[in-house]
Amino acid sequence: MTHPPIDARKAAENVVRRLAGAGHVAYFAGGCVRDELLGLHPTDYDVATDATPDRIRSLFRRTSEVGVAFGVVLVREAGPTIEVATFRADGPYSDRRRPDSVTFSDARSDASRRDFTINALFLDPLSPGDGQTQGRVIDFVGGLEDLRAGVVRAVGDPGHRLGEDHLRALRGVRFAARLGFEIEHGTFAAMRAHASDLVGVSRERIGDEMRRMLTHPSRVRAVRLLVEAGLDSPVFNEVASSAPTPTLENQEASASFAQCLAALAIDRHGLEVADNALVRRWRLALVLSNEERDELAGLLNLTREIVQGWAGAGVAQRKRWASNGHFQGSLSLISHMSGLLDRIRTDVDGLSTIAGGLAPAALVSGDDLIAAGFRPGPGFGDLLDRVYDAQLEGEIRDRAEGIRRAAELASDIGVQRTGRQC
Repeated sequence: MTHPPIDARKAAENVVRRLAGAGHVAYFAGGCVRDELLGLHPTDYDVATDATPDRIRSLFRRTSEVGVAFGVVLVREAGPTIEVATFRADGPYSDRRRPDSVTFSDARSDASRRDFTINALFLDPLSPGDGQTQGRVIDFVGGLEDLRAGVVRAVGDPGHRLGEDHLRALRGVRFAARLGFEIEHGTFAAMRAHASDLVGVSRERIGDEMRRMLTHPSRVRAVRLLVEAGLDSPVFNEVASSAPTPTLENQEASASFAQCLAALAIDRHGLEVADNALVRRWRLALVLSNEERDELAGLLNLTREIVQGWAGAGVAQRKRWASNGHFQGSLSLISHMSGLLDRIRTDVDGLSTIAGGLAPAALVSGDDLIAAGFRPGPGFGDLLDRVYDAQLEGEIRDRAEGIRRAAELASDIGVQRTGRQC
């Protein structure tokens, strides 16, 4: 459940107030601070504190443990759930994902172990601000300066920071694209240096980052940065490509993840090569859900059929394509082909006015054919389809005409008729 930003902030402030009232240091931390300072309205707030997990649980009635070994407790009082983490310093990242050990520490150490300076800021909501912020900003790593300059910079040594967790390179790309920031030179060089290491990262984590990138209006810049940083090859588990992205650029801001993947597949490989084999490869590379896989395959296959066959297709086939659930998405995928798009839209307007529209209810059902003596078996479904095509073409207007057309087609398709009718 998503809560309004004001409710989320109030809930987080209440957590800070209770911790401070018990003698602890507690601040807003990370992305919520960054977004507030940028004038955005975060809906998720994290709190960092010197209170240990045991102490946090003792101060709040409703809590749950999600990462006690890392000092993380979820606090569920009234309203939104707030993630409360104990200040910590991290040990080595031998698995390139999580630290082998953590040591509870102070705010400065906690800031120093974070990924990028703009994500390493704290804010004390209980102290007076400077008129521009609702609270006092605590900055140990130069994050404020980078935020004002529009720069994504790794905390500390970029090679060390990105080498700890190779997914940080993708996160840096996402932040730069979404915020319209530049990536600091040393940080970008470290991204390129560690690009090949991304193959060792959980494919599910990579898929989650790509889902966030491609469902945001900044998706085109994100893809461009991925390519420039050499990250696209390990992300998609294929040869790198610097092909232009006209299809992706034409997708509406609200386009689904699968639709954006379809657009990118067309741009990187062409419609002929963006086939079911590519869908299977990308499903593994990005851990797509069954729904995402099916939408991606459906969009690519329908778009290919339309582009290749619309001009020569008959009325029935065009109606079937136009009533397909992926049709509007396919139109978006060919939106940069203005000539074809205009023709299809004109044709569909005309098709919707004839023979009951684009997808009228079938005049003849399978039960109707069985009652008329047609025997179910091989070819029975094809017979139903061809009768329905005749209806879409306007060649039959009622059930009786449909049965007669079925009788004309049955022998060619191999469907037997008993002669006995119900």
